[in-house]
Amino acid sequence: MRLNLLAVGTKMPTWVNDGYEEYAKRLPRECQLVLQEIQPAKRGKSGHASQWVEEEGERILAATRSDHHIVSLDVTGKIWSTEQLAEQMKNWFSDGRDVSMMIGGPDGLATKCSERANQTWSLSALTLPHPLVRIVLAEQLYRAWTVLQNHPYHRT
Repeated sequence: MRLNLLAVGTKMPTWVNDGYEEYAKRLPRECQLVLQEIQPAKRGKSGHASQWVEEEGERILAATRSDHHIVSLDVTGKIWSTEQLAEQMKNWFSDGRDVSMMIGGPDGLATKCSERANQTWSLSALTLPHPLVRIVLAEQLYRAWTVLQNHPYHRT
């Protein structure tokens, strides 16, 4: 199974790329995490947030394959404990499809993306900066994988 992370934003600070890569590289080949950066909308004086979100949403959907299990990340989604995430991963493995996770830009995720998703997941009730979400998501996926493998990384 391949885990695809579709994230709005390019040219992240080094600490974001390093943090994400640290956890992505720990995952084994059979559970590979692959980042696909989505070009953000050009923000300017003419335009508004809803317009930019829709434009980014179109780009995310264009990068989404129809045969993937889609998970949108949104503060309104379901909050999973580490053990519940591990169970979700187990279900994803059983399903046999690749999984694509969608992260919106600074103004959020387009409604069209949420409607396309099979699941909506919230990492926290807090609003997190979208670059930080990449790192938190990669670490939590790695942690959930270690739970499934009875690896000592996750300690309760």
